[in-house]
Amino acid sequence: MAATPALGKRPQRGPFAWAGAFTGFYPATATDLDGFDPVARFLYAARSVILVISAQAAGIAGLLAATDRRFEWAPFVLVFLGYLVLHAISNLSNDYFGYKRGHDTEDSPRRRYTLHPVASGVFTMRFLATGLVVLGAVAAAIGIYFVALRGWGAVWLTIAGAVLLYAYDAAPRALKELGLGELAAFLVWGPLMIGGGYYVITGHWSGDAFLASVPYGLGVASILIGKHIDQRGFDTSQDQRTLPVLLGEAWARRLNLTVVVLIYLTAALGVAVGALTPFVAIVLLAGPRALRALSVMSRPTPAEPPAGYVGWPLWYHRVCLVHNRAFGWLFLLGLAVGAIWPGSLLGR
Repeated sequence: MAATPALGKRPQRGPFAWAGAFTGFYPATATDLDGFDPVARFLYAARSVILVISAQAAGIAGLLAATDRRFEWAPFVLVFLGYLVLHAISNLSNDYFGYKRGHDTEDSPRRRYTLHPVASGVFTMRFLATGLVVLGAVAAAIGIYFVALRGWGAVWLTIAGAVLLYAYDAAPRALKELGLGELAAFLVWGPLMIGGGYYVITGHWSGDAFLASVPYGLGVASILIGKHIDQRGFDTSQDQRTLPVLLGEAWARRLNLTVVVLIYLTAALGVAVGALTPFVAIVLLAGPRALRALSVMSRPTPAEPPAGYVGWPLWYHRVCLVHNRAFGWLFLLGLAVGAIWPGSLLGR
C-alpha cells in the first residue's frame, strides 16, 4: 500500500493555509481537508501544488523582459496572476469533464493519487461552478486589460490560449484523447506563456524569447508524457488515445528520455545563439535529478510502489515533476543573474 499523503499540521485557515496549498502534496482523501476554510479547500482541490509550473513560466517571461530592459511591473503581475488562474481553471475543468464523461471512475489513477473535488464530496457541483465562474471572470478581466493595452497581438494570444484550454479537455473530442495533449502542453507552457508573456509584458515580439521558451516547454511536456505513461492502461480501457497509448509504453518512455535530454541541448543552443544568458548554465545543478529521471524512465514501472512512496500510481510523472521543478528554479536563477548584468562578458 502507498503511504497516505498527509497534510501534517499545516494552518487550516487564512493566508498561511492558502499558501500551504501551493507547497503541500496532494491530499489523498476528503478527511485530509477537514477543518480547512473554503478557500484553502478550493486551492487544494484545484491541485495548486502543480501551479508552480505556470508561476515559473511567468517568471521566465518577466526576466527575459528585464534582461532586455523592457520590463513593466503592472503587466507582469497580471501575467503572473492570469497564468495561475488559467491553470487552476484547466485543472478543475479537467476534473469536471473527466467526471461528467465517466472517465474518473473509482479505480481510475485520477481518483487513486488524490481526492477528486466532486466525486470525493469535498465540493458540490454548485460550489465548483461558482469557483470556476469567479476564476473565469478574473481571467476575462485580465484578458480585456491586455487587449486594451497591446491591441491585436494580445487578441490573437488570448484566442490561442482559449482555444487550447477548451480543446485540451472540454471539446467533444479532446486533444488529450487524440495524442495531441502532450504537444499542447509544450506549446502552452513554452511559446505561448513565455514568448507570448514577453510580448504582453513589453509590447514587443522577440524571437529570442520564443527560442528561450523551448527548454521549459519541453520540461512541462515531459511531466505530462510521464503522467500519461502512468495512466496508459486505464486510458486504453477508456478509449483515451494519449500519446503513450498510441506509441506503447516502451516507445513512450524512449520519447520522454529524449525530451529530457533535449531540455539541456536546447538550453545550450539558446546560449550559443545569444537567446539565453550563459548564466543559465547553472541548470546543470539539476543534473542529478535529470539522471534520476532518465534512470527511472529507462525501466518499466515496478509492480508495487516502494515503501512510503507518496502519489502512487504516478511514477514517471513524479520523477519528471521533481526534475522540472528544480530545472525551472535554476533556470530562473540564471536568468535573474543575467538580467542584473546583461552587458557583462558572461551576459546575454
